[in-house]
Amino acid sequence: MKTVTLPLPMFGFIVATRAALGVGLGLLVADRLPQEKRRTAGAMLVAIGALTTIPAAAAITRSFRRTRMIQNPAGVR
Repeated sequence: MKTVTLPLPMFGFIVATRAALGVGLGLLVADRLPQEKRRTAGAMLVAIGALTTIPAAAAITRSFRRTRMIQNPAGVR
């Protein structure tokens, strides 16, 4: 089992970006708003969610490395 340790602000960032991606996808398939506004808002939220995936994934990857270093500080594997 892998353990991920994230500071609260980074966890909030990851949750917010995933929410933006989900809401954007929801807007793209919904019929509640006029088509032009829905497409614009949905595309913007999807783009924000997709672009922020890179820093979020990097933060999680760094957290995995940091956890391994703490468990095995000598660097012996």
